[in-house]
Amino acid sequence: MMVLAHPLFLLLLILPALYPIFRRYYQGSGAIRYSNLEMVKQASTVQGFHPRQLLLLLRILAIVLVIVAIARPQAGKRFTEVVSHGVDIMLALDTSGSMEALDFKEDGKRVNRLSVVRRVVADFIKRRESDRMGLIVFGEDAFTQCPITSDHGILLQFLERVETKMAGNATAIGSAIGIGVKRLKDLDAKSKILILLTDGESNAGRLSPEKAAEIAAKFKIKIYTIGVGTKGQAPFLMDTLFGKRYIYQDVQMDEESLQQIAKVTGARYFRATDTDQLENIYQEIDRLEKREVKIKEYTEYHELFVYWVLPALLLLLLEIILGNTILRKIP
Repeated sequence: MMVLAHPLFLLLLILPALYPIFRRYYQGSGAIRYSNLEMVKQASTVQGFHPRQLLLLLRILAIVLVIVAIARPQAGKRFTEVVSHGVDIMLALDTSGSMEALDFKEDGKRVNRLSVVRRVVADFIKRRESDRMGLIVFGEDAFTQCPITSDHGILLQFLERVETKMAGNATAIGSAIGIGVKRLKDLDAKSKILILLTDGESNAGRLSPEKAAEIAAKFKIKIYTIGVGTKGQAPFLMDTLFGKRYIYQDVQMDEESLQQIAKVTGARYFRATDTDQLENIYQEIDRLEKREVKIKEYTEYHELFVYWVLPALLLLLLEIILGNTILRKIP
């Protein structure tokens, strides 16, 4: 980014345009008396380019460069510093085997639940530029995939690496909440939330979801719960004796428990049975959890006038050399 510290000095650029006129005026013009005006009429009015006009051009360019240098061109980089964070968010994603169910569609094609979740969550992350966020994945176990950070680029990279069954095939909702509380409880944000997404019921882990929710409430951590998947049977692509076939299986979801978790912590429960609903849910959470964030902006500049002054001096030097050698005026 380039700016001018004193842009009004650019008004002086009118001087190079007037310089040739002043020069002719003060130098005067030669006068020859003719006894017959016919000689003047026969003279050609077309004037060719004289090599000494190059000297005038060099001087005008030098003046232009000096004027721009006087205006003090500066190059700068703008920096932003987040002074206070509005919301700290932990995203907890279920990666159990049931997330391979192909009951969601994108562009008319069947896709598994986790693929849609990764894309929708990535969009959510990109909308929350000023918030610190982290990622938890859970199955039979639960672990932090990405610690809470303001570097959303790193977070998105970790999100892309999330795969089904990477934390086991079961569903430990209580463990996921416990890790979320551990990551959020000591932070100084105005609002701390955990967004927990699952498609099943808790069937693993030593900490129950209800007890984990009570602990979260004590630390004023809100837990938005999202249940994903169609109700009833869901299709899975499986290997059979006849090749890959769609097999429909029942996937159980404990909606009552998810509703209770959200209620205890002062948040809400959502249900998504298709891609559009899932997108709308994250957009709704985005609207619900807006906080004012203080951002300090500053710009560091360095002077560029030297890049204009040096060429101007070189042009003036070239004018002097040419004026006293090749283009010297002989009296």
